[in-house]
Amino acid sequence: MEEMMSEENIEEVKVLEAQLERLHAEVEALQRQRQDNDKDMTFNFGGKMQDALAYVCGQKPSAGKETVLSRLKVELEELEEDLKRQTQMNGISLTSCTIKTLQKSGSKLVQQVCASGRCSELVFQVEFQLSEVKEGQTSKRTISDLNVVLDSQDLQNFSSFLSSVEESRDLLLFFRTLRTFSNRCDDRCRTFQHFQEKYPSVVSLPGGCRSEVMTLNEPELPGCVFFVHWSVEVSREGGVTPKIDLLTKIPERALQLFPSRTVGGAAAAFQSLLRILGPEAAVESVIRAVSVSQDT
Repeated sequence: MEEMMSEENIEEVKVLEAQLERLHAEVEALQRQRQDNDKDMTFNFGGKMQDALAYVCGQKPSAGKETVLSRLKVELEELEEDLKRQTQMNGISLTSCTIKTLQKSGSKLVQQVCASGRCSELVFQVEFQLSEVKEGQTSKRTISDLNVVLDSQDLQNFSSFLSSVEESRDLLLFFRTLRTFSNRCDDRCRTFQHFQEKYPSVVSLPGGCRSEVMTLNEPELPGCVFFVHWSVEVSREGGVTPKIDLLTKIPERALQLFPSRTVGGAAAAFQSLLRILGPEAAVESVIRAVSVSQDT
């Protein structure tokens, strides 16, 4: 009788040990799943999302996943709409984003991020390392090795700021300044186009509407040329300031016909107009003064 009870106890212990091993295995599986599902600051397009994208592209999904894929399709459409709204609000759109995991453990995640996009006519690319370290219930993210490349005609005005951003690793400041800079460049472009269309016989844009220079040349005053130089300065701290100057090119014979003080003071007078009237009205005042016969 005692031998039978001993054998039963041994069997019960074996059963409990087997259950304990299964529980350990389930715990480990859940821990791995939790790590894999950590999607903060990552774009994980594998698994279900990959299946959802395949469904959207017209590929046949695996059997038994129609309900899941339908739900994911709705979520994807909502994300696309949200991304569209965000792009319209901040003026910045991403064209590509790649993420490579360099290190992954229970408490630390290091990724290499490379993103490209555009803000109006400005094309940019940012590359950096993103590190996330978990400390208890909280986590800390840091950016390192930031590199910024910007394709712009005004890059010389942007270069010192880009160096400052790479040193401070302040991505938010970069995107905020990029948007402000782009808006000021768009303002200049619209103004130049407007005056070229309104005064076609006087206004020309040798470098295109997105250049810094607009030329004023009255055909009936050969050799007399006025240049409106409109640059957009960016400080190391991210301050964006338009700077507009009036430059003149007057032949010697023409200078003899006008008081030198009047011609020489044109630039200073233009700056006074800028302070009083603003850029558009000041530039138009110069165009009207230059025009011998007004355009209709």
